[in-house]
Amino acid sequence: HPGGMVISSRPLVELVPVQPAAMAGRQLCQWDKDSCADAGFLKIDLLGLGMLSAVEDCVEQIAVAYGAPIDLSRIPLDDPAVYAEIQRADTVGDFQIESRAQMQSLLRTKPENLDDLTVQVALVRPGPIQGKAVHPYIHAREQLRLDQDYVPPVDHELLREPLRETHGVVVFQDQVLAVAMALAGFTVGEAEGLRRAMSRKRSVEALEAFREQFVEGAAAKGVDAVTADLIYDKLTGFSGFGFPKSHAAAFGLLAYQSAWLRHHYPAEFLCSLLNAQPMGFYPPASLVRDAQRRGVEVRSPEINESRAECACVSETQSLRGAVRIGLAYVRSVGDDDARALVTERDANGPFTDVGDLARRAPLDARELEALVRSGACDRWGKRRDLLWQLGLVLRPQTVRENVQLRLSLEPTAATPTLPDLTDWERMLADYASTSLSVDVHPLTLLRPHLPGEVLASPELNAASHHSRVAFAGLAIARQRPATANGIVFKLLEDEAGQVNLIVSPEVYERHRAVVRGEPLLLVRGRFERLGENRNIVVSELESLGPLARRVSKVASVGAALPDVHHFGHR
Repeated sequence: HPGGMVISSRPLVELVPVQPAAMAGRQLCQWDKDSCADAGFLKIDLLGLGMLSAVEDCVEQIAVAYGAPIDLSRIPLDDPAVYAEIQRADTVGDFQIESRAQMQSLLRTKPENLDDLTVQVALVRPGPIQGKAVHPYIHAREQLRLDQDYVPPVDHELLREPLRETHGVVVFQDQVLAVAMALAGFTVGEAEGLRRAMSRKRSVEALEAFREQFVEGAAAKGVDAVTADLIYDKLTGFSGFGFPKSHAAAFGLLAYQSAWLRHHYPAEFLCSLLNAQPMGFYPPASLVRDAQRRGVEVRSPEINESRAECACVSETQSLRGAVRIGLAYVRSVGDDDARALVTERDANGPFTDVGDLARRAPLDARELEALVRSGACDRWGKRRDLLWQLGLVLRPQTVRENVQLRLSLEPTAATPTLPDLTDWERMLADYASTSLSVDVHPLTLLRPHLPGEVLASPELNAASHHSRVAFAGLAIARQRPATANGIVFKLLEDEAGQVNLIVSPEVYERHRAVVRGEPLLLVRGRFERLGENRNIVVSELESLGPLARRVSKVASVGAALPDVHHFGHR
């Protein structure tokens, strides 16, 4: 969170030490949040969400493309097609429900409305996980789909009503207060004290100070000490981190709105996500692949067509579904320089060749080379030829603060015959210069050279439970949650889809360097089919880097590919 505000009934300088902040005109309170709370100040936390910017950008793009704005406060909140995508975990790019843990949960909980989504975004959090709420909640959802009369179990009947909406488990912070009052007879003030103890730097001492009072209060209501201690242990486990219901409801609504935009306006939604990077669980390359699989056309940056940011192509109705990558996506070309380049083009007309670009563009030589390497100038010829010509262009020079103009002369030396880029070289150049490739996937080029036992993702999904399988892919994300007892979750992508890997602590330690450092992997292990979930429990990993270098004849394949998104402990 970027910060917060403290509000009091008197000037703060009379109540608390204040110091100037780094930003002009701002002041900092020298007490931490807990001390401010003890003093009775009203604290307002400020939370910055990239998805809010993305949604706003998406709505604006829709208004431009279709001539009429949409009001997200008036969209139907029960769209069956949207919930169908959520229930089958087709949620790449959706707010809060796009992670692999959320996807695996969605396939079992199958949210049907906003109330379900409110629980869903709060469920996959350290608090509910440590409070042992996740599996009982999922089990209850599955049983209720089979039998509407199913009654979820609770630790004590006094908890049935306070925990009815979450099927007998604590998911929201508010429920901590309700449990303390219903089971142990806490007053509202005492229950609030328990809740604050949970949020106070996760203090074990502060939490244990309430245990005796909780157990005694429960005993007065006929609850035995063992049950009371069990319930209190779940509450202290919940202190790891949990959402208030109001917070979860706001996040659930934004999750639905993002899913609705993704379903009905996929091109505009992808465009807004790319413009809001970095954010979310997936790198831009994976967002692009997912959109392409759903029918969105994505085009590489183009010197006379691209804007500074990514934009939807809408010259004609038939092209409305296309997304053009922006010039600012080219590494070495910053946002300001990309905008200056577009401003020059709009003011004085399209660039006619690489020489015209070099003379007119407000870019240095490094940025011009980056544009050529990215393919943005492919309309004028082969990339190697253009780089050669770029080196011969006479550009304006600044001499003692005066610009010395150059005549627009053709190069005096002819361009030699240079080999065109191979498919590998072109793909790696795209990744290296823009972090994504809208054309070929690395596994498409590697597939003919892989062992015959290696399955593509569609074939893998048809494999039988517990069968031995081999799979190859590009590493997308790696997670090692503190709550997973050392297990590493990894996500690989081939040309057709994504596959989840489960790496045990023993396998992780044996292949640590490969798991953490290699972008192209070949894995072997046992295939798991648990309901609709599909995973590979990995037993062996090996790098495909040597094979890729041998096939591509490129010395550094891995350096060009996108970095793995890492979450949690290393």
